[in-house]
Amino acid sequence: MKEQKSPKKPLLFYYAIVMLAVILFNSMVMPYFVRRQVTDVDYSTFLSQVEEGKVESVTIEDGEILFKGKDENGEARWYITGEMNDPNLVERLKDKVPSFNAPAPQKSSPIITLLLSYLLPILLFMGLGQLLMKSMEKRMGGNAMTFGKSNAKIYVSAQTGKTFADVAGQDEAKESLQEIVDFLHDPAKYTAIGATMPKGALLVGPPGTGKTLLAQAVAGEAQVPFFSISGSEFVEMFVGMGAAKVRDLFKQAQEKAPCIVFIDEIDTIGKKRDNGGIGGNDEREQTLNQLLTEMDGFDGKKGVVILAATNRPDTLDKALLRPGRFDRRIPVELPDLAGREAILKVHSKKILTEPDIDYRAIALATSGASGAELANIINEGALRAVRSGRTLVSQSDLEESVEVVIAGYQRKNAVISPKEREIVAYHEIGHALVAAKQSDSAPVHKITIIPRTSGALGYTMQVDEGEKFLMSREEAYSKLATLTGGRAAEELIFGTMTSGASNDIEQATRLARSMVTRLGMTDAFDMMALETLNNQYLGGDASLTCSPQTAAKIDDQVLALIKNAHARAVEILKENQEKLHELASYLLEKETITGEEFMEILNR
Repeated sequence: MKEQKSPKKPLLFYYAIVMLAVILFNSMVMPYFVRRQVTDVDYSTFLSQVEEGKVESVTIEDGEILFKGKDENGEARWYITGEMNDPNLVERLKDKVPSFNAPAPQKSSPIITLLLSYLLPILLFMGLGQLLMKSMEKRMGGNAMTFGKSNAKIYVSAQTGKTFADVAGQDEAKESLQEIVDFLHDPAKYTAIGATMPKGALLVGPPGTGKTLLAQAVAGEAQVPFFSISGSEFVEMFVGMGAAKVRDLFKQAQEKAPCIVFIDEIDTIGKKRDNGGIGGNDEREQTLNQLLTEMDGFDGKKGVVILAATNRPDTLDKALLRPGRFDRRIPVELPDLAGREAILKVHSKKILTEPDIDYRAIALATSGASGAELANIINEGALRAVRSGRTLVSQSDLEESVEVVIAGYQRKNAVISPKEREIVAYHEIGHALVAAKQSDSAPVHKITIIPRTSGALGYTMQVDEGEKFLMSREEAYSKLATLTGGRAAEELIFGTMTSGASNDIEQATRLARSMVTRLGMTDAFDMMALETLNNQYLGGDASLTCSPQTAAKIDDQVLALIKNAHARAVEILKENQEKLHELASYLLEKETITGEEFMEILNR
């Protein structure tokens, strides 16, 4: 934990400064507001001015005589002197002073005096206190006066505004959650037969697949309050504060039952417990223990359902996943072809599109995309239409937005020498030609040599004619050959190698290693698993589970696969060298060609 810096000066120092300022204010500034300026004179001066007829008014109060006389210049001024035991004073004033009842100089009201003398210092202290509290909040990463509060955002159904109609491509997940909605609508129907609804459901899947949206849709369908909080909000600097927040969250939920509590990124506090904590006092571990206790303690029949989301289920504590806590595990996977098409249609309702949009074609080109990425594609298409000065989104806008998401924006001002453009053209045609001449390869959809902001100088896009869930050994090998086709074309035509094949090499190596270690597609190791996949929803880090000697043999097998695929690509290009020249020249002229144009030239 980062060490907190102590204040440069003690708190008493700042209070002393404020007190000094208040004293100076009361002693120097306040008298100016309390009373007008008055000149002190002796009693004889007062009598002289009375005898000379210079006094206009006199007020005797509290042992003082306040009178309005005239100075040497004849200007009226206020004077003050002490009252003497003079029995003849009243007689003198009758003859010489016009009025005994002249008002004394205005003094500030008691209310103003009270406000300036007492309220203002209190306000100054309160303001200083607020500044100090804000400083403490910044140092502690939270609100110093709300320890133990859950800070959960509470939504009613009208605020979420989400229903199952807003969620597309997750039919299985919606079906699993529908039972929870029915229970929240009519819990008596389940309790009558003695059934108990699961207290919690865990939504598991890759980022961007709509786990939070599903939780909001459940609350919207059930028309119940929706508590939303992130797992990281339970983490506090002070030990015990996270557990207090858990208690407060469940207390609020039971008061508003039936309701839904949604904990996003629950792996923040739900990781497996180990001996890393000191004496069991680790803050995260205490928070987890309190969560487990609260899930056991509340009555599920009241209609409180706990939903949680994570993309790292393998790191969760087993006690959190046992029956009676998070009973159900609901996969929220990447959408299939029909799901992607449905998601595209849902998001396109928010924008103006041309009537002839082919969403299936876009769905085919976005295999493996999540719901969030598909929503981004629709938005990018709308932005492109606006930039082009059109009011409707066209098919070309969506197709271009797919490429923007995959490879970035076009670098229209990039200056590439004619020699490098020629190498890039042959490189991309090499990919496409090797793919087209193999029976187990996806059809070529588009070829371009326009540079992109991702760093790609060109690319070849292949799109399957339908959704595939399995990959055969022949398909994997054909893909290897296609990946090596670009480098093979460079070697065949220019007799050299360039850095343009770096991404191809990386993909080919990854695929070949998977064929050897996880897919069992080599004779040397048969169906033996040689590595395990961790964090499958976050990129899938693989780790070998074999001896160093076996690891060396794996490297040999991977190299053999890539070499054979490379040789196959070179052989295909040699057999079709005339078409390679013809297609590369056409691509250099057009810069971008479609799969139909490519196949037409190839089949002449």
